[in-house]
Amino acid sequence: MKYEVLSIFPDMVDSAFRTGVTGRASGEGLIELDTVNIRDYSTNSYGSIDGYTYGGGAGMLMQCEPVYRAYLTALERLGRKQGEVRVIYMTPVGEVFSQKKAEELAGEDELIFLCGHYEGIDERVIDEIVTDRISIGDYVLTGGELSALVVMDTVARLIPGVLKNDESAQTESFNTGGLLEYPQYTRPPEWHEKKVPDILVSGDHAKVDKYRMREMRRVTKEYRPDLYAAYMEERGIY
Repeated sequence: MKYEVLSIFPDMVDSAFRTGVTGRASGEGLIELDTVNIRDYSTNSYGSIDGYTYGGGAGMLMQCEPVYRAYLTALERLGRKQGEVRVIYMTPVGEVFSQKKAEELAGEDELIFLCGHYEGIDERVIDEIVTDRISIGDYVLTGGELSALVVMDTVARLIPGVLKNDESAQTESFNTGGLLEYPQYTRPPEWHEKKVPDILVSGDHAKVDKYRMREMRRVTKEYRPDLYAAYMEERGIY
């Protein structure tokens, strides 16, 4: 998987991505990350890439040409033409990101992420280059870098070899038929007078599996009733 990120704060993306699991995967060549600084493509002597919005309004808007030139640079590095690589624009008006969307994106060989700032980006260049508008939730951040990192991390975990134990990705929340993950425990067997459930140390794997399924249903129903309702409806249980 190759990521290209168009941003006015490329160091923010690069430093976060080079740590932990994604950092190791990058070092092993499983994922490649390149960033393009949109400021490098300013069209004026001041080095600015924003302007006032037509029709008035608070704040500044990122201009078309610097964004478009940064996009062309990313395409050139990938050896691709316009329209051949999905471009993801992180925006509150986009489709809410989900595990299903992550699985879809993980099937791509390259992805380009466009990170906005200020009041956003001129709609004309968005219409010109963006294929996917994605939101990570119903709230507003100061820029698109953090949300892009969320998507990049989620997709990266689905790439074979990124997680040392690929099975762990299949038993986590949202990869279990729409249910949340069951509670888990480690040593010591008792802590602050709270014991690990006896069934988990019984050695009876069949009973453990049944217990975990019950817990997945309980946790989902308690903490995400919306997901639980969808899970039940999918199975024709009302």
